[in-house]
Amino acid sequence: MSKKIAFGVDLGWLSQLEAEGVTWVDEENHPVDPIDALVEMGADSVRLRIFVNPPKDAYWKKREDEICMLGFCDAKSVLEMSKRVKEKGLTLMLDFHYSDHFADPQFQDIPDAWKHDDNEGLKKRVYEHTKEVLTLFTQNDIYPEWVQVGNEINPGLLLPNGSKEKPEVMVSFLNAGYEAVKECCPECQVITHIAGVDKADWVAPFLEIFFTNGGKADIIGFSHYPYWYKMMGGEAAVTEDLQENLTRFSCKYKKPVMIVEVGGPENEEQETYDLLCDTIEAIQNVPDGMGQGVYYWEPEVGKDFVPDQYPLGAAVKVGEKTIRFTKAMTAYKKYNV
Repeated sequence: MSKKIAFGVDLGWLSQLEAEGVTWVDEENHPVDPIDALVEMGADSVRLRIFVNPPKDAYWKKREDEICMLGFCDAKSVLEMSKRVKEKGLTLMLDFHYSDHFADPQFQDIPDAWKHDDNEGLKKRVYEHTKEVLTLFTQNDIYPEWVQVGNEINPGLLLPNGSKEKPEVMVSFLNAGYEAVKECCPECQVITHIAGVDKADWVAPFLEIFFTNGGKADIIGFSHYPYWYKMMGGEAAVTEDLQENLTRFSCKYKKPVMIVEVGGPENEEQETYDLLCDTIEAIQNVPDGMGQGVYYWEPEVGKDFVPDQYPLGAAVKVGEKTIRFTKAMTAYKKYNV
């Protein structure tokens, strides 16, 4: 029997979708609580992101021709969703983006309120923001099991100051977040999150720089999106490549590993189900029980409900403001026994 892992779902859009009148139904068109529906399909953990000072309408103009829904991801809104998660008996992962909007390999923007700070000032901001948010949570008796310090930080964070080309500065920012987490939630596991696990040349340079320069992390988290690799002209890695890299990085740095983001096309139910099965098995097969979880990113959404038509949810439109989950997430039930 493989070691129990977390079967997680990222639900950062959920609160905003609900506020905009979206509802979820089962196969018989009966209304369902989307979290309850995901639990029924085997999920037992939820991941929620936190921005610093997000736009009040929770939309971000990412590019001239692209608007993104952010979700209600200010600290107070995330606290309310976290209470709901904990009331349902689920574990919780918090994901600090250290930006006013999505942070990823293309965007690691300094929050507007921090833009005039020097490196020492930014380090202090990371520490104080992390501690302030987690103090709010612990005062409300909400204790996350995991906290991400940064999101898909392949190039670094708070660019250009915290670029991986300035390793001492970058690590000082990340370690400041780590220390703040441990002060507020000593038992919480801190995750360092990199995109592109099955492209070793995307992640190996960052990890080498991070750990060589004294980076602190309890777990290494990865994103895994074969769909996006194909869109960029590459080939999706086979399961063996994913397994090999998870094992390689876990063994090299003696750290547990997780897939904190995975997703496949909503209109390819069987293929996405298979992707999720392959990903779960790869995590379960990391030696010595060092594979610790898989999180599907935003399964509760369908492309017709977000302005950028994000295609990798696990739900489809069945009415003007009605969504039904695809079979993809039932992969969790196959393994979460």
